[in-house]
Amino acid sequence: MSIRMLAAELYRVIREIEKLETEIKDSTPGRPEREERETKLREAIAERDRLRKMLEGAKET
Repeated sequence: MSIRMLAAELYRVIREIEKLETEIKDSTPGRPEREERETKLREAIAERDRLRKMLEGAKET
């Protein structure tokens, strides 16, 4: 994957994280929808971290 594609995907994931954080903040604690969003947020953060590592590795070569 090219650096440009990695950067674009990283940007998309960061935007998704921001959206999920806002939705979680605005939702009622304990609701199933909130728990689902929290799960998606954890997955998105893991994806963001993975993409950042890939991007750093691509920059070094």
